[in-house]
Amino acid sequence: MIPFNKPHMTGRELSHIAQAHFEGVLAGDGRFTKECQDDLQRRTGSRKVLLTHSCTAALEMAALLLDFKPGDEVIMPSYTFVSTANAFVLRGAVPVFVDIRADTLNMDERLIEDAITPRTKAIVPVHYAGVACEMDTINEVAAAHGLSVVEDAAQGVLSSYCGRPLGSLGQLGAFSFHETKNIISGEGGALLINDPVLISDAEVIWQKGTNRQQFHRGEVDKYTWQRPGSSFLPGEIVAAFLKAQLEEAEAITANRLAAWDRYHQRLQSLAREGLVGLPTIPGRCVHNAHMYYVILPEQVDRDRLLADLRRDGIHCLFHYVPLHSAPGGKVGRAHGSMTHTDSLSSRLIRLPLWWGISEREQDCVTDRLTHHLRAQLTCGAANA
Repeated sequence: MIPFNKPHMTGRELSHIAQAHFEGVLAGDGRFTKECQDDLQRRTGSRKVLLTHSCTAALEMAALLLDFKPGDEVIMPSYTFVSTANAFVLRGAVPVFVDIRADTLNMDERLIEDAITPRTKAIVPVHYAGVACEMDTINEVAAAHGLSVVEDAAQGVLSSYCGRPLGSLGQLGAFSFHETKNIISGEGGALLINDPVLISDAEVIWQKGTNRQQFHRGEVDKYTWQRPGSSFLPGEIVAAFLKAQLEEAEAITANRLAAWDRYHQRLQSLAREGLVGLPTIPGRCVHNAHMYYVILPEQVDRDRLLADLRRDGIHCLFHYVPLHSAPGGKVGRAHGSMTHTDSLSSRLIRLPLWWGISEREQDCVTDRLTHHLRAQLTCGAANA
């Protein structure tokens, strides 16, 4: 059996959790929370980082911080996880979906400006597979129209664009530390605040709408309810686990990159034959090997291929059902054609990738993928 994912443990997670228990601070915002936040601020250059209990929570904080109201619009790709839209829909906003690029599967930056209306409040680029969107163009469009940019960098920890870390390129950014990501804490996330004007309000929203952070710093003699907020911070056990992961972040990323490169090399012959499309990494982007996917030819039955691989003990997966075509997507609207979104989402499969996957396991994946692809295409040609 070759699973799709194996959560990686560095070996220090339990000792850090035991230390948190020994210190008697478990409810959050303790030493490990602060150390993780400091680590992420150092890595990204963000003005402030606040740990959250999920990337979903970080995006919800962003929607609160930007004061989204019913009827406001937010531009985003349809090819993304539901949390990208949910965070803003919960505030009454309308997602406006634009198509993706055929090469990176990121939101097509050339389509954004035409989707802007007087109700548009923000643009939310999603860095698919840890590969950066064209952030210079997106930021230029946003600045020209007075819009905020919220990076959904859930998959982008330790990736960069033009030498700048993902999550640090908009006014706000959001990371995920879900167990399927590279750096994990089971569930978990972080809000990156790059506009210093937003820091004070972010701290209040993070702490249930109170100025508790000011109280802890001795700036006020008591903390009180200031504005709507919620309990967005994680417990200290989660932060202690994450601390162990961050200590090994570079090694984890290097291991995954080596596995990603092996897939890329082994599948070149299939790509040259036109039997699969492979990921594209633009020259200005440094990725983190979050995911390896292939794009199947239109005549291949993806469900059948995935079932054939499962019978071989290989667990490959499709990815998002585009939001504009999902039942919940009726709260938003698609702007223009969704040609690439519809086509590529129906033909993409993700291959097993985790820290420590062996060359033998990867050879098995690529060999069986090749076998089943050729079998399908040969059968299809014979029946044509």
